[in-house]
Amino acid sequence: MSVHPQTEVRLNINDIVSKKGKEQVPCLTAYDYTMATWCDRGGADLILVGDSAANVVFGETTTLPITLDTMILISKAVMRGTKRAVVVLDLPFMSYQVSPEDAVRNAGRAVKESGVLAVKLEGGAEFADTVKAITRASIPVMAHIGLMPQSALKFGKFRTFGKTPEEQTYLRESALRLQDAGAFAVVLECVYAPFAAELTQELFIPTIGIGSGVDVDGQILVTHDLLGMTVGKAPKFAQPVAQLGESATEGVRAYVARTLSRTGI
Repeated sequence: MSVHPQTEVRLNINDIVSKKGKEQVPCLTAYDYTMATWCDRGGADLILVGDSAANVVFGETTTLPITLDTMILISKAVMRGTKRAVVVLDLPFMSYQVSPEDAVRNAGRAVKESGVLAVKLEGGAEFADTVKAITRASIPVMAHIGLMPQSALKFGKFRTFGKTPEEQTYLRESALRLQDAGAFAVVLECVYAPFAAELTQELFIPTIGIGSGVDVDGQILVTHDLLGMTVGKAPKFAQPVAQLGESATEGVRAYVARTLSRTGI
């Protein structure tokens, strides 16, 4: 049984924002029609077409190689698989960093060609003007601070952010400036849980946590991590609810055995 009644009416950005302080926002990733269909039917309010597709779908070690063309292509498939969820396209590396004008152009193309309802971009206070420019063009933006995979070249290993006063000052300023610039929500990735709770109380837009504790307005996970389909080691905070990767391997082995024994149809 699904958590939410199935409906042909798609949620909108205001539906997500209105859940602030009232109801948690469950978010997941999807990179194709089939996974998007199951996430949508399962009741995810928001589906992110993440640049993590670079890792999950294409086997890259970072998110940096994926292109806007590829993100648009897979976002089209995700849109076809959803009827209810808000679908957000993750703007890939170097599609918005050059200038606000370039960011608006690429965000506009992403929305126009894929049909998604919003875009997401990584970056703190230094990208507030970019967020403002995109939202001025009537394109909703989800912000993303804390651990930012597109900054892997700069920060190196993944870690928790917001433990020191200096980092807390930067994250707080970033969250407030991004909110003022028009972001409808902000992803807090690997932000020190007590501080993530503080930010959640201070902001009037939803905070969507990933590895940032439970005192946020919603959670997002890579669906492959949640369902035990990750190739390699999944993050500790994923807490898989199934082991579909193992089940798939067992199923293929059964098929191979059946075929070799000539007992199949």
